[in-house]
Amino acid sequence: MKKKVFVNDLMQQGYTYYLTEKPGKMFSKEFKPELSPRELLFLGVFGGKYMTDCKKEFPPAWFKKAKLCKEKHDPFLNYFKVNASQPLSVWREKGWIHKDDPRGWFQWYCRYYLGRRHPDDIRQIKRWKAMKRHLVQIERNCMPGDLTCRKRQRQAVLHWAYDPGKI
Repeated sequence: MKKKVFVNDLMQQGYTYYLTEKPGKMFSKEFKPELSPRELLFLGVFGGKYMTDCKKEFPPAWFKKAKLCKEKHDPFLNYFKVNASQPLSVWREKGWIHKDDPRGWFQWYCRYYLGRRHPDDIRQIKRWKAMKRHLVQIERNCMPGDLTCRKRQRQAVLHWAYDPGKI
């Protein structure tokens, strides 16, 4: 199975990549996200602004009941109703953006989930694993199941496909 994907959206024109794995399968042993991109979009991430112009690239089912806003970043669309995002300019300054995924980690994850494998996978998986420090802080400072404790941190780990309800 090798499917070619063509990308033409506001942030990327003329980019192509190949899907070489079945969607949601054959992940690295070290990468065990708890939520799919579809689940994340349904729950509410990135203030609803993320990926509003690139729906053609991804399965339509991902966007059914997704909490999105084309006009602006709206923290009230997030699951925890708080802003847990940094501007794209900060991501760029810190070197977190790879040229093939100009929207950052979540774009990489969506493409990885669909079956793209890329030289940046190792770096992105290391970044995902580093988010566990936030899970530990939530566990140490909150009662189990208290979703009102550390809402900003919980929203941040949700952005990285960790299920904050399991903490």
